[in-house]
Amino acid sequence: MEELLFKDWESLWHILFCAVISYLALFLFIRISGKRTLAKLNAFDFVVTVTLGSTLSSMILAKVTIAEGAVALIVIIVLQYLLAWLARESPIMEKAINSSPTLLFYDGKFLEEPMKKEVITREEIYAEIRKFRIERIEDVKAVVMELNGEITVVKKAAPGADHTSLEDIDTSER
Repeated sequence: MEELLFKDWESLWHILFCAVISYLALFLFIRISGKRTLAKLNAFDFVVTVTLGSTLSSMILAKVTIAEGAVALIVIIVLQYLLAWLARESPIMEKAINSSPTLLFYDGKFLEEPMKKEVITREEIYAEIRKFRIERIEDVKAVVMELNGEITVVKKAAPGADHTSLEDIDTSER
């Protein structure tokens, strides 16, 4: 029972040293890898984040050496960058890696099937509309669940507007 609370000073110093070195290594690798590593999470980014956290934990608790953990961190970040690059370069890979936005509300109508699929209620959509400081539902063109799970409210455009932020979403069947 005693060892559950305290084993020895050597193991505490070891964890302190490993935690500092591991944290600094992860911080350095994330800074090198760019902003995407810190972006709002889609499924792909979530997997990377969990994997990085698990690897960091293993490094801190000395389940792996710092060198082994550093190599694992580098591999994870390189794979993330590689898959992100492939998604950007190939429409097929983009579809395989990222989901597509889901239209939940369009032109005054709640789209029940997509709402059911995404497990979203009308109340949640109303709440998101209020977050965007919109009172009148008539002022809303669309409500979209984005790739990362966030909900975006799109206001109706002024008459004569040529381009729309909904170009990548199929609105023809609505």
